Amino acid sequence: MIWALRIACADAWPGLIEECVKAVRAIRPGNKVRTVQRVGCVEVNSHSRHWPCFFPQHGPGKKHERKIELLPWQKKIVDEFAEEFVRGLLHSDGCRFVNRVRRPLKDGDRWYEYPRYNFTNVSLDIQGMFTGALDRLGVAWTQMNTTNISVAKREAVARLDAFVGPKF
Repeated sequence: MIWALRIACADAWPGLIEECVKAVRAIRPGNKVRTVQRVGCVEVNSHSRHWPCFFPQHGPGKKHERKIELLPWQKKIVDEFAEEFVRGLLHSDGCRFVNRVRRPLKDGDRWYEYPRYNFTNVSLDIQGMFTGALDRLGVAWTQMNTTNISVAKREAVARLDAFVGPKF
């Protein structure tokens, strides 16, 4: 059976579309990689009978309703390339922004601004992979709510800034 790998990439980030194409080609250099324009996004796709070998977590249903667990060989790669793993997760399901906080004081409001990262995913398993990688990298994080993880401490944001880089 031939499987199709389809990755939807927002039109707003053409650099990420290029990186996605390069990554799929690197995994299966002998396979064709196509880009198909869709409404608001580009679909990067490739066909192979081996995709289930690379992505054994794939299955029917929603990711947050089934177990997502890395196999030992995948965990070894994620551990070795933790920065790249975190970068990819932030570029797909995260953002960096300036948080603005208002503190009311007797003599008027005082505003504070600082950069922070947020990562949003409904899957607790994927959240765990993200926070596990942050722990291995020594990046402080907090769980904001059931779906959001925040990196807001100055040192932690600086650490992520060193390797995540902007979406492009």
